[in-house]
Amino acid sequence: MIRLCFVCLGNICRSPTAEGIMRHLLREEGLDGRVEVDSAGTGGWHVGERADPRARETARARGFTLDSRARQVTPSDFARFDYLLAMDRANVRALEALAPDTAARAKIRLLRSFDADAPAGAEVPDPYYGGDDGFEQVFDICEAACRGLLAQLREGLERAR
Repeated sequence: MIRLCFVCLGNICRSPTAEGIMRHLLREEGLDGRVEVDSAGTGGWHVGERADPRARETARARGFTLDSRARQVTPSDFARFDYLLAMDRANVRALEALAPDTAARAKIRLLRSFDADAPAGAEVPDPYYGGDDGFEQVFDICEAACRGLLAQLREGLERAR
């Protein structure tokens, strides 16, 4: 079992979008039983809330579902997950500060590092204070990165058989 946790600031826009996309892609590939997916925020402002309505609507219009509830990342997440996939460098820094040791810090990656077409160090922009078009852009970015991540995970899962 591979365990993934997508991480953004409040866990209501970017990380639940990536979580929903990855769950959908894993179901399509028949891998949902082999990869665990979750999301969390570095801040606790929205704990217990559903994803932003604009994110949910963008996903719904594309045939995806965002059904998670916001939670805040904890130090125990570093033991639970194989990858903590940050949406931007600020989230990377927050995760690094929370990580209990060097091995835990090695699990932190920028999500867009899995998108072969993204420039090095590319981030997923935060759409929260913008319009609906920002949520469309975030969905496209997260889908490309999740597809790249899935391709890499698939190779590892096939080797493990």
